[in-house]
Amino acid sequence: MQRHWTSAAACGALLIALIPTTAAAEAGQTPSADTVIVTAKRNPEDPPVVAAARERLSETPGAVAVVSSETYGQRYAQGLTDTLRDVPGVYAQKKWGEDSRLSIRGSGIGNSAHNRGTLLAQDGIPFNEADGAGDFQLIDPLIARYMEVYKGGNALRFGGALLGGAVNVVTPTGHTAPADLVLRLDGGSYRTVRGHAEVAKVAGDWDLFAAATAISANGWRDQSDQTAQHLSLSIGRAFGEERDVRFILKVGNVEQEIPGSLTLTQALNTPTMAAPANVANDYARDIRSVRGALQSHWRLTPSTTVDAGVYATWKDLHHPIFQVIDQESRNWGAFVRFDTETRIADRKADFFYGVSYRSGDNDALQWVNVQGSRGAKTAQSRQNAVGADLFAEGRFFVVDSFALIAGGSYGYADREFVNQLVPARSATKDYDWFAPRVGVLWQGEGGEQVFANVTRSVEPPNFSSLAQAGVATGFIPLRPQEAWTAEVGARGRRGAFTWDVALYRSELEGELLNFTVSPTIPAATFNAGDTIHQGLEAGLDWRLTDMLRLRQTYTYSDFRFDGDAVYGGNDLPVVPAHMYRAELKYVSPQGWFVAPSLEWSPKDAWVDYANTLKSPSYAVASLGAGWAAPQGVTFFLDARNLTNERYVSNVGAVTDARTAPTAVFWPGEGRSFFAGVRMAIGERK
Repeated sequence: MQRHWTSAAACGALLIALIPTTAAAEAGQTPSADTVIVTAKRNPEDPPVVAAARERLSETPGAVAVVSSETYGQRYAQGLTDTLRDVPGVYAQKKWGEDSRLSIRGSGIGNSAHNRGTLLAQDGIPFNEADGAGDFQLIDPLIARYMEVYKGGNALRFGGALLGGAVNVVTPTGHTAPADLVLRLDGGSYRTVRGHAEVAKVAGDWDLFAAATAISANGWRDQSDQTAQHLSLSIGRAFGEERDVRFILKVGNVEQEIPGSLTLTQALNTPTMAAPANVANDYARDIRSVRGALQSHWRLTPSTTVDAGVYATWKDLHHPIFQVIDQESRNWGAFVRFDTETRIADRKADFFYGVSYRSGDNDALQWVNVQGSRGAKTAQSRQNAVGADLFAEGRFFVVDSFALIAGGSYGYADREFVNQLVPARSATKDYDWFAPRVGVLWQGEGGEQVFANVTRSVEPPNFSSLAQAGVATGFIPLRPQEAWTAEVGARGRRGAFTWDVALYRSELEGELLNFTVSPTIPAATFNAGDTIHQGLEAGLDWRLTDMLRLRQTYTYSDFRFDGDAVYGGNDLPVVPAHMYRAELKYVSPQGWFVAPSLEWSPKDAWVDYANTLKSPSYAVASLGAGWAAPQGVTFFLDARNLTNERYVSNVGAVTDARTAPTAVFWPGEGRSFFAGVRMAIGERK
């Protein structure tokens, strides 16, 4: 395939050069309040808590984003596909329901299911298990005040060194909630019904936020019914002078049928069908979870604060797929991070440093799947994992507008696999590493920024990779995935324009890749040789008038082997080379709005490592509309895939489509309509 790296770099440079010049002619216009782009200059239309988050993340010498709940509050947003759709560089594409494939800069690119290579967290508490694996289903977008996206090494504040970085869901408190009381009801296609209620209260030094969400839907495809219930509670106690303690509780119950992937012919011609094996054996994923955390933010001195916390989680998974998988896991952890502002040689400086620790155990059992019920037991094990990170980063301002940044993390991971059916197949493995980071950050008088950094990332294998089905003894010989990533970018706001552009190149060794063994068995994992991930991430908001805004995001992804013995310089499958999104939103003085949008993947994406089969390109047009009525009542309409386009939204990777099974295509949903009403009492400005 012809490479586009040079042209992408030229486009990025042109965009950086062009925007300030053009924008100067539009001085005086104000950008949209719901922009996801982080800039160093505060947007006066942002809610204060979101504006503060944007300002804090703008101190990062790399690509970051903030997604406020206002961004998706006026449409039916259920999963990461809906909430992160406008963040360039984030590939979050739907499979069914709220189940998505998440990949940031190619992280976990071949994973057929679940999450790998990116930290998912809520209020800093991981959804990932202690071994690094994780799920998306327990995330409820309606209880997020905003989401933070730290791409790659820019997630050092969380202590990790993953290629994909981190996505952190920040929930409201009694102080930061958008209103004292919110009631919401959504419904639409596929018998979808969702109800939500939340309450926020401040009483003296105490504050409280509580929320509940319930969902029921039949799903667009056969074998895709789902129900879910989410409860959230946050109680805080302030002690004055920027000192507080907070308890957070999250309870979730998710029951999902799994329709499965199809052949390309089926996905394009009979997309609502379920895979026959999924129907015959009643494929499903049912999760119950309880998560609790006690956290504190404490100002120790006028120049130093500390954030610390302890947490514990419990999760029960019932998962009939190729076999019936039942797992009960318990995880706990602790973290502490210090932030200090000081002066060195009479120049401004700041730094953070800290440690995070996590430990977990998982009772994992498997049975033969007999029409969704347990047959003969095939596996029983206990999986114990420990991880720790010691991290630090400092900024030194050579002049007030230019800072040098250096930091890094030391990481440790331990895996203990106790096979309780065949003790001889038990195994242990531990890893340790150091991941340094250097960078620069320049900020102009108008808040525009230019940044660059170089970061090392390391990802040790998780249990599902190490103890693969059919292995005769112990762990398979996988080594950690390692990479060096160089990144350069610019962001800012001038006049009618807000922009965010980043170019990156990652050189990987031992990338953990997956390929499908058969349509009914999860993918196997192996270490590749040298691979390259590089690309362009660009976001541009253009306020054409006071009432009309155009938002555009574009991601170019060039992921490939680098002189592989088998695949040479072939492209890596799954993530399309180009992804473009645009939304034109008009908001009238009377409070109603209309917002047509387009999602366009203009080039076919490879499905196999041998580069013999492609998933077709597509373009999907949608329309949003709504009205902000008096007394805090809002109505919305969300019409998707207006032309009823037959397309593939997601694929699984195979080795060679000429010989491997190819029922790995997830059809994109057809035309659908959703509507909702939200009532807010005691709105906060």
